[in-house]
Amino acid sequence: MTAPFLSLAQIRNRLILTARAVLRDHQPLSDGRCPICRTTHCPVATAARNVIDAAEKVQQRRTATPPTAPDRDEPQQAG
Repeated sequence: MTAPFLSLAQIRNRLILTARAVLRDHQPLSDGRCPICRTTHCPVATAARNVIDAAEKVQQRRTATPPTAPDRDEPQQAG
């Protein structure tokens, strides 16, 4: 499927899956360096972690909102 047909949740999940794959590829070796970038603080792995953190914050914020209860002071409208 292409992007116009994906829901926001599907796009979010694909971003997370891609970021996890990037983190697997850029896993530091025993000397602490990235095998692809050859640096100790890999900017690609940092960006992937930021994507995962941002996606989790959006999900937590979305699920943390309690459902709204009807206001007892407002008159109810006939449906």
